[in-house]
Amino acid sequence: MPARGEIVRDIGEELRDKKDALGSLISLEMGKIKSEGDGEVQEYIDICDMACGMSRTIGGKTLASERPQHSMVEQWNPIGSMGIISAFNFPCAVSGWNTAIGLIAGNTMIWKGSETSSLVTVAQTKIVTDVLRSHGFNSVFTTCQGTGPEVGERFLHDKRLSLVSFTGSTKTGRHAAREVASRFGKTILELGGNNAAIVMPDADLDMTLKGSVFSAAGTCGQRCTTLRRMIVHESIFDQFSKRMVKAYEGIRLGDPLDPNSLVGPLHTKG
Repeated sequence: MPARGEIVRDIGEELRDKKDALGSLISLEMGKIKSEGDGEVQEYIDICDMACGMSRTIGGKTLASERPQHSMVEQWNPIGSMGIISAFNFPCAVSGWNTAIGLIAGNTMIWKGSETSSLVTVAQTKIVTDVLRSHGFNSVFTTCQGTGPEVGERFLHDKRLSLVSFTGSTKTGRHAAREVASRFGKTILELGGNNAAIVMPDADLDMTLKGSVFSAAGTCGQRCTTLRRMIVHESIFDQFSKRMVKAYEGIRLGDPLDPNSLVGPLHTKG
């Protein structure tokens, strides 16, 4: 596992070298502003650092046995092959979280990125594959793109994929969980949210305002973590709501590659 961790560390280093280019591509294709595109690449870099550290710390228990001069050992093994289905809103980071941890554990993986952010998928696959090939590996990390649900459905039903990680809507996530469970596979699901901020009278209103506006408007509201509701104590409601309206009036919409823009375009009409 530590040897695999070193390879993942190298993936992180390669992403550091290409952070500006990949972040720009995310911004161009997905629509989030450049700082968010760069931040998404940074998330992948950070998870590579974390996974490298994990590769030297994952152990197992040694347990006592009732049989004299015997003990039981807990040992972790790879699950084999895993499928990753990621969404348009985080075309880089979500794959990275799965890939970095999956690789140190010794798994191979096949990734289906969103069909509306396939340039990022192809670019990212090339970065990872070049590092793996430099270490003498091939077909450890594979991409399978396609339009419509056909490719994803194959992932759900293919018994060779011991685990399927799915990011997307709650409705589709329920379907994915049922189909994979029916063949006794494992799933990791990251689905939609309905998130509220509760603001009490003793809150730091400056911090609350900034955090709430970014949480609601960042990525044009196209995140599972997007803030959708405010629950504000009546004693500060009038004061806070006026400041919120004023803050929204100051949000600059525009070209996501323009450093003056705070919100880019919606990803698609749908």
